[in-house]
Amino acid sequence: MIDATTRTPGPSAPEREAGTRPAHPILVNDYATEWMGIQVQEVGDGHATITMELRREMLNGFGIAHGGMIFALADTAFALACNPHTGSTDTITVAAGADINFLRPGIPGRTLTAAAERRNQSGRTGIYDVQVLQSVPDGEDEVIAEFRGCSRTLPKR
Repeated sequence: MIDATTRTPGPSAPEREAGTRPAHPILVNDYATEWMGIQVQEVGDGHATITMELRREMLNGFGIAHGGMIFALADTAFALACNPHTGSTDTITVAAGADINFLRPGIPGRTLTAAAERRNQSGRTGIYDVQVLQSVPDGEDEVIAEFRGCSRTLPKR
């Protein structure tokens, strides 16, 4: 298994229960993020930056990143930015809606970075923008997608 906090094989579920802690409380049982190999680079109030290596099993029939993989990466950054990283709260913040525009293809073997920022907060509703970039050999990272999410804060059940 890949741990969402490192690039090396991570702990099994029993090992996690024994004390290994991910970079954010919402990642404790997030097996999709674990499978994707997402690495948390930075997280704070209203912002988050994560990375993922684009692997073969993440490609579509055209040999480029499946749009769902890019969306899932952006959605994960959005979720991390929306929820307190301390884990001490009686609420959860979830997506009320999200939209993505794909600008360039994701190339296999490259590193994708998703950077989320809160743009506005009004009561229980927030607006977040996520920019997804792709590493370019010997060059500056390029934007491959722009994501906008609307969040809603709810009581924890």
